[in-house]
Amino acid sequence: MQLRAGAEDTAISNRDSHPQPVKHTELIYEALASFGNYRVFGSAENVKLFAAGVEYDRELWPHLFHTRVDGVCEFLPIVLLFQPQKTDFWGDTLSRTRDLVPGMGVTPVGFRLLWRDGKQVMPYFETKGSVLGFTQKALSPQATYENWSFHLTGGVKVRLRGRYDLRLGLLSDLHFSNAFVVRSNPAVDLMNVNLGLVYHLQGSRKSY
Repeated sequence: MQLRAGAEDTAISNRDSHPQPVKHTELIYEALASFGNYRVFGSAENVKLFAAGVEYDRELWPHLFHTRVDGVCEFLPIVLLFQPQKTDFWGDTLSRTRDLVPGMGVTPVGFRLLWRDGKQVMPYFETKGSVLGFTQKALSPQATYENWSFHLTGGVKVRLRGRYDLRLGLLSDLHFSNAFVVRSNPAVDLMNVNLGLVYHLQGSRKSY
């Protein structure tokens, strides 16, 4: 009986000494607002975009060259595009008056790099590939309802109490076009700011 009890204690001790790592996951309630656009890959002007939704981040590699790498997906139930009322075939502006075009967005794939994980201020860089759909053709009457979007954001996460953080996307660039699904392929590059409230779903918050 004593031998059996000793064996059981040893097994329990071994399990406790090698806990399985928990993948950290976050839910971010986010909003985006553009404040201007510039002509690099797209020629459209006088365009603004506003969006709100939720993003899900899951830890992939916690210590890749002192950087935490997360996988990202996103759903944007609210997308508001303010575009010129009149444009030509390629999306060049013919009117300073703008129309409001509602839509939605989905991000099936994205990645986030996070530095100083668990500190008070945590810099991050994020890239996302999305699909944006609108209730009317975007940027040109000969274009498409659906567009492909590429979004880059740099900023910081600020640690709050409990399971919450504040995310500030201070430098953000969003490009979208239809990638020549049809002959008319207007494109736009937007400068944005992002604001998000982060909630930690799983995994204890790191503390240093």
